Amino acid sequence: MHPQYQKAIKLRLAGKSYGEIAKTLDVSKGSFSLWFKNLKLPKSAQKLLEEKMRIAREHGLFENNRRRTQAIKIENKKVRQIAANEVKPLSKYELLLIGAALYWAEGYNRQDKVPSPYISFGNSNPDMVVLFLRFLREVMQISEKKLRPIVQIHKNIKPESAINFWAKITSIPQKSFRVTHQASRASKGKRPYNSLPYGTFKLNVIGRQNFFKIKGWIDGLVRQT
Repeated sequence: MHPQYQKAIKLRLAGKSYGEIAKTLDVSKGSFSLWFKNLKLPKSAQKLLEEKMRIAREHGLFENNRRRTQAIKIENKKVRQIAANEVKPLSKYELLLIGAALYWAEGYNRQDKVPSPYISFGNSNPDMVVLFLRFLREVMQISEKKLRPIVQIHKNIKPESAINFWAKITSIPQKSFRVTHQASRASKGKRPYNSLPYGTFKLNVIGRQNFFKIKGWIDGLVRQT
């Protein structure tokens, strides 16, 4: 008879799990299946063990979910990094297509209905704004003097803070900016008032021909559909 046998029996009758008994007595759990084979547990011990098993299952499920969530995050990050590395430096032609597509999606396209149409583009995403400005400067060769930047903000935002932010992002002098407190119709009443801490950047570009040049490039994209 193993010297720890009787102690193990007492602990089991008290509702201790195999793991708890093994840790307490420093005995391998492999012996317990034989020791406890014909042991009849009182209801109190059974309930206690059932509760411990329930908690263990829940913890295991939680831990599995946590590990799976973490694994998915790592996988998503890896996929995104690989995809980002697939994008090589843009050629002038590729930048032209991207700029035209951005204006098609985010620009004001009904300017051709007015006597003196001009480019009018707006967005709150700094990266998109910078890419569109790169298109204007590198592809269309737009003079800085023709840029008319506007910041649209909620009344809770300080104009100076918004102008300073967008001036740094766009490399346009602060003195060139003007501010309006008019939210866009698309977002009015839908976004929390503090969701755009620096408002929305809008850029008007003087020049009828510039507008129709972009519209022509968009027409070219349409032909590809």
